[in-house]
Amino acid sequence: MPVPHLSNVQNGPLLELERRILEAQPQIEHWFRSQWCAHATPFYGSVDLRNSGFKLAPVDMNMFPGGFNNLNTDMTPLAVQAAMSAVDKVCPEAKSVLLIPENHTRNTYYLQNVAALVRIFELAGLKVRLGTLNPEITEATELTAANGAPVRLEPVERRGNRLVLADGFNPCMVLLNNDLSGGIPPLLQNIEQNLMPPLHAGWAVRRKSHHFQAYDEVAQDFAQLISIDPWLINPLFASAGGLDFQSRQGEQMLADTVSDLLTRIRVKYREQGIEHDPFVIVKADAGTYGMGVMSVKSPEEVIGLNRKARNKMSVVKEGLAVSEVIVQEGVYTFETVEEAVAEPVVYMMDRYVIGGFYRVHTGRGVDENLNAPGMHFVPLSFETACLPDRQGNPDCPQNRFYSYGVIARLALLAGARELEATDPDYE
Repeated sequence: MPVPHLSNVQNGPLLELERRILEAQPQIEHWFRSQWCAHATPFYGSVDLRNSGFKLAPVDMNMFPGGFNNLNTDMTPLAVQAAMSAVDKVCPEAKSVLLIPENHTRNTYYLQNVAALVRIFELAGLKVRLGTLNPEITEATELTAANGAPVRLEPVERRGNRLVLADGFNPCMVLLNNDLSGGIPPLLQNIEQNLMPPLHAGWAVRRKSHHFQAYDEVAQDFAQLISIDPWLINPLFASAGGLDFQSRQGEQMLADTVSDLLTRIRVKYREQGIEHDPFVIVKADAGTYGMGVMSVKSPEEVIGLNRKARNKMSVVKEGLAVSEVIVQEGVYTFETVEEAVAEPVVYMMDRYVIGGFYRVHTGRGVDENLNAPGMHFVPLSFETACLPDRQGNPDCPQNRFYSYGVIARLALLAGARELEATDPDYE
């Protein structure tokens, strides 16, 4: 299994961070246990990390992960155990689950992800069927995933306050692998069955800025626990609204926001003795799939965007217009897999790390978004279920991957707090 190469010139501060994490491992695990007693775990999630050698931080957290097919299959037993734990919390008596995927059925790699999810939950002892919200699918339809796995989609029906399939399949639980970018369909509202993740986890409600606000608090608490500067694990950010990229409305306000954030990053770079040029990532505050994203090194770059750039920034998935963005501190990635720029993506179910992969892009630079056409994936070799080797060096692969799992779980905890803050029924 490939292990990333990290430039030795860059690993001083990160090595110290990894050493702190390794030394504090018992306290860290105890702290996480106490946090999960106070906050309900998201059902599942994935976290994009960036490792610059001087900083290790999450840059995105997905509540509806779509890359289970990219995980190392050696980790399947752990994923099955985590699935059992996640289901037990929601519906201990569950025998069956209706899995509702995204509507983009032409993406055969996404269908491979669906097939991988089905396999995990079947191995966990559940009968799994696939229901679709796609209006184009009006009867049971057989599709084929990229690896040849069969995927059978059936239209979802509603009887009373329950979701069922045409033959009467009436599941105990409904699992969404659909991020609701296009809004919350009435079909899903006020159903009796346990629905996971909840509707307010979808992009119809969720905002990246809310997540990083919650992460800000988590990072402060964790930094205090292991005595580090929270900036080492936390990207600075700001948000901007009232934008219309096509008509250039809000352009100057966005440039001012970029300028302010770059100034704050330069202060931290000077403090830490970092000689790189700071940059920020401007991205849609709601949305996934790497759409509506640009890398910026000066405020002038967001003024007078050409038509191609305006088109790229103005819409995201489902053709939704972008009026709100998060401006996030860019974190360089100095990791490479086979000489191509790479970033780790960590997958979790319930409170457990169940694997991950490197997102690799041969055509992108160390300061660019890698979630773009042309990317490919290399499974992470999380050894011994992402447990550390406390006798090993802090930067050996096993311990580096443990550090990745710790930072990813911090983002998962932020996701838990974020869901509490946006839950219409939370008291």
